[in-house]
Amino acid sequence: MFVGTLSCDLLLGDVRSLKEKRSVVRPIVAELHRKFAVSVAEVGDQDLHRRARIGLAMVSGDVGHLTEVLDRCERLLAARPEVELLSVRRRLHGEEDE
Repeated sequence: MFVGTLSCDLLLGDVRSLKEKRSVVRPIVAELHRKFAVSVAEVGDQDLHRRARIGLAMVSGDVGHLTEVLDRCERLLAARPEVELLSVRRRLHGEEDE
């Protein structure tokens, strides 16, 4: 069993309020969940209207499949025109990790 996580820091474009931020972040979270069957949520910077931190996690029996899905999630975020992907932190955990 392998567990992979991504923590992604995003800079939002022309967003002037927390309400506008939600209208940008929620569809991104929903799309990641729907397309890739990952667990995903906004996990930080909730009080800042131009920044967001998205966290996602996935469990798989195949590290190759896990890596491919995480790569695709990262590419989806990088391709979104309304956000700028500032940084990504990736972690992979295997059964030998304790």
